[in-house]
Amino acid sequence: MGAYTDLLQTRGVARIIAAQLTARFPFGMLSLALLLHIESVHNSYGAAGLVLAACSVGQAIAGPLTSRWMGVWGMRRVLTLTLSICAVAIATMASFTLPIPAFMAVAFIAGLSMPPIQPAVRTIYPKMVTSRQLTPLFSLDASAQEIIWVVGPVLTTFVATQISTVLALWVVIGFLVGGGAWFILSPEVGKVRIPRSRRKLGVVLRKPSVIIGTVVGFLLVGSCAAIEAGVVATFGDHGAEAGLVLSVWAIGSLVGGLSFGHAPLAPWSLARRMGIVLVGLIAAIAFFPGVWWLGAALFISGAGIAPALAMIFAMTSATVKFSDTAEAYGWIGTGQLIGAALGSAFAGVQIDAHGAIGAYWVAGGFAVLGTLVPVIFVRHIPDLRGRDASPIPDTEPVPVQPS
Repeated sequence: MGAYTDLLQTRGVARIIAAQLTARFPFGMLSLALLLHIESVHNSYGAAGLVLAACSVGQAIAGPLTSRWMGVWGMRRVLTLTLSICAVAIATMASFTLPIPAFMAVAFIAGLSMPPIQPAVRTIYPKMVTSRQLTPLFSLDASAQEIIWVVGPVLTTFVATQISTVLALWVVIGFLVGGGAWFILSPEVGKVRIPRSRRKLGVVLRKPSVIIGTVVGFLLVGSCAAIEAGVVATFGDHGAEAGLVLSVWAIGSLVGGLSFGHAPLAPWSLARRMGIVLVGLIAAIAFFPGVWWLGAALFISGAGIAPALAMIFAMTSATVKFSDTAEAYGWIGTGQLIGAALGSAFAGVQIDAHGAIGAYWVAGGFAVLGTLVPVIFVRHIPDLRGRDASPIPDTEPVPVQPS
C-alpha cells in the first residue's frame, strides 16, 4: 500500500482523482435513472430500452471524436461545451413528457455530448507523476471507479422509487454539472495541453496494443453487463440480495485493484487477470443460485476486473504518442460501451430462454474470449517490467500552460 500512499501525497493527485470520480458519477446513474423514468412515463420497459439504446449509440460515436477534439480546441473548451449540451438534454427529458421518438432523439444527443472525462484524466495522469508511479496510479484509478458502480445505482434506485424519477434525473444533472465544473477548473486540466494529432481519425487503431485493449475491454465489460443482468434475474429487482451480491462483486474489484493491480506488468499479465475473472465466473455457475456462494464466487471474479483495466490503460499509454492518447482511450471507451450493450442484450435473450443461469453462461462466454485474446496475441502486448509506462513523446515540445 506504500505505493498508493506516495501517490496520494503527490501534489494534485488526490484532488484530481476525487474531481474526476465526482464528474463521472452520472455514468453509474444515468442509464438506470432513464430506464426508471421512461418506464414510469410510458409504462413500457421496451420503450425505455429504445431510449437507452439511443443514448448508448450516441456515447459510442462520441468516444473517439470528442477525445480527439481536445487536442484541437483544448480540454477545457471541449469539456465545457459537451457538459453544457448534455446537461440541457437530460434536463429536457426530466422536464417534459415526450413521445418515444423524441425521447430517443434527446437521449442520443445526451449520449453524443457526454463529457470525455475519462480520456481527459488518463491523458493528464502521465504529466502529474513520475514514470514509476504511473502504473500504480492507473490501478488506483481503476479501483476507485468501483465506487461509481456501487453507490450510483443504489442512490438512483432510492431516489427514483422513494421520491420520483424526475428528481433522480436532476440528481444526475447535479453531479454532472458540479463534478464536471470541479474537474474542469482543476489546475491540472489547465496546465496540460494535448498536442494536435497529425494523423487521421482511427489511425491509432493500427497500434496492436490499442486494438487488444479495445477488444479485451469490450469482452470484459460485456461479461460484466451479463453478470449484472443475471444477478438481477436471479434474485429479482425488489429484494436486497441482488444489491448485496453486486456490491460484493464491486468490492472484489476494488480489493483486487488495490492488492496487486500495481504489480509489474508482463506480456502475460492481462491474460492472467482475465483468467481470474473467468475462474470466478466458473465458480458462480457451479454454485448458482445460492446468495452466499454466488457472492463469494463473484468476489473472486471481481478481483480481476480492476487489475485488467489497469493493464489496458497502462499498455495503451506506453505504446502511443501523447497526442494520440485521448483518442486511444476514446476508442477503448467505445468498445466498453458496445460490450455493455451487447452483453445486456445477449443476457436478456438467454434469461428469457433458459432463466437466470443463461446470463451467467453469456458472461462466461465473454470471459473465455477475453482470456483467449491476450493469450493468442501475447507477443503484441508490451513488457512493462522496469519500463516507463508514459506515452511516447511527440516530436514537437508539449507546452505547459500556467494555471
